Amino acid sequence: MDLSQQQGEAVSAVEEWFENPKSQIFRLFGYAGTGKTTIARFIEEKLTKEKDLEVRFAAFTGKAAHVLRTKGVDASTIHGLIYKLVKEENKKPVFRLDYEDSPLCWTDLLVLDEVSMVNEEIGSDLLSFGKKILVLGDPGQLPPISGTGFFTSTAPDFLLTEIHRQAADSPIIQLATQIREGRMPLVGDYGSSRVQYGMSRELVMGADQLIVGKNTTRKESNFRARALKGHTEPLPQRGDKLVCLRNNRKDGFMNGTIWYVTEIDTKFEGFDDEFFPPSYICDLRSEDDAEDVRKGIQMHREHFLGGEVPPSVLRKANEFDFGYALTCHKAQGSQWSHVVVCDESGVFRENRWRWLYTAVTRAAEKVNICKV
Repeated sequence: MDLSQQQGEAVSAVEEWFENPKSQIFRLFGYAGTGKTTIARFIEEKLTKEKDLEVRFAAFTGKAAHVLRTKGVDASTIHGLIYKLVKEENKKPVFRLDYEDSPLCWTDLLVLDEVSMVNEEIGSDLLSFGKKILVLGDPGQLPPISGTGFFTSTAPDFLLTEIHRQAADSPIIQLATQIREGRMPLVGDYGSSRVQYGMSRELVMGADQLIVGKNTTRKESNFRARALKGHTEPLPQRGDKLVCLRNNRKDGFMNGTIWYVTEIDTKFEGFDDEFFPPSYICDLRSEDDAEDVRKGIQMHREHFLGGEVPPSVLRKANEFDFGYALTCHKAQGSQWSHVVVCDESGVFRENRWRWLYTAVTRAAEKVNICKV
């Protein structure tokens, strides 16, 4: 595995840190295309082959873990790595830190990706295992919606700034670099990507994911995308694309993951006496894994109809919404082949460049930036 001079310096810094018993965290930050994952894999190879040590990769969301797996890295979610279901009280799952059986117990180094979304509680839980943690982050991305990231509130130990030569010719990286430097890309073609005015029906239909800024735009875009695909009913139909809005470890759902409706159970009329009918039961297939199919998933109709859901019900019901369009914050940590960006960056004022940079870097192969 060939490394640039700066990447080699980063490797040396990480190796020196790893040998220091007094330091638990190393923050390796870098912009898109600088090779953070490449360095992490290089470190993994050296530690596992030369020192016979155990290295694990994890990310906050299932989607981010899936992106790592597409790069040849065996990654899990943080929740799946360190928490364990121990019992249920009043049908509500109860989790605790798994200090006995968690794979982290016999791990020598944990590589943690997409760390901007990790809050103080989860960060502290990770540190409580006493293991070395190599943190990968991108300082150009948006900060969390509320508060600051546990690992990103401190300056990096090493910042990668040089674009890796394999990524230098990528139009997406070129666009992202311009945006990060505060230069709005001009209208025109950038390889297979494009900056343009407006958004066509064909573009929406052909995109893997639409990313917007405002929540009102998200709702309108989901309505229009469903109409283009022939879905006129307000409730999910077979083939609809949904996004999970809240973690439910019992059913194995993580906030931000994308699912497709495969079947609708039209006979089921309610959850139980504690839920007010009518309810909605679907079979779902994961966007990340075609073999991951969940049957009989319960969700409340009012999540889609816009009505009020009592807190006692909300705690128990799975919460989904249509996922053709996502806000940039919800899309953070995920990646799709072809992304269409509805450029509402001006709404975010001082964070406008971070917003657009984050949106563009959700694309792996092609991005269309549509000025509005």
